[in-house]
Amino acid sequence: MTDATPNSPTPAPLAARYWALIPCAGTGSRAGADGPKQYQSLAGRPMVLHTLEAFAGVNRLTEVLVVLASDDAFFAALEAGVLLAYCGGATRAASVSNGLAVLLHHGATRHDWVLVHDAARCLITTKQIDSLIDACSDDAVGGLLAHRLADTLKSERHGRVASTLERSDKWLAQTPQMFRIGMLMDALRQVGDQVTDEASAIEAMGAQPLLVAGSAQNFKVTFPEDFALAEAVLQARARMEK
Repeated sequence: MTDATPNSPTPAPLAARYWALIPCAGTGSRAGADGPKQYQSLAGRPMVLHTLEAFAGVNRLTEVLVVLASDDAFFAALEAGVLLAYCGGATRAASVSNGLAVLLHHGATRHDWVLVHDAARCLITTKQIDSLIDACSDDAVGGLLAHRLADTLKSERHGRVASTLERSDKWLAQTPQMFRIGMLMDALRQVGDQVTDEASAIEAMGAQPLLVAGSAQNFKVTFPEDFALAEAVLQARARMEK
């Protein structure tokens, strides 16, 4: 029997913490680069280091975890100041699931928030990450950065336009995507590892993530022509900081 004082105050629950998870195990085959695209040089530095620099400026983050392929040697000679986990999977969802388990091992709880971000979205800014946290920290579901679609949207059949789609309610999903660790782990476990982003897994559970306005510059460097555009943006930002 446990002694307890009637009407004694119940300890306040611990405040949820914020963690970042960067899947970095992709091969970058669509980029046409020699090796993983996240390690290609942009504005004088490997792409992933631009990404990590933005997260380093977010004071509310407990830790940043980078999920790597088991044979990745890029960080071996670097003092990156982040947690490294060599548990990358065959898909993005598998890498995220593995990384979430590592966060729990490092002291995170299922109630904590995780911000999952693409290593190749190297134009993300600290301000944008903070805006996502501000918008989602009191939300019951969580949410993601996204950009309202401006272009006319077409569907295709056999190389020709099949129809023009209504665009007023269309958004381009970006990252970070911010959800409770436990909710995201459960969603990925139930939905499987073929979903292309975390919000899709949450949606499949019947929840509706919050859309938080991002920026057109927060695009994912995917194709060869994206490198030149990202380089130009980074160089322009560097000139503005001088």
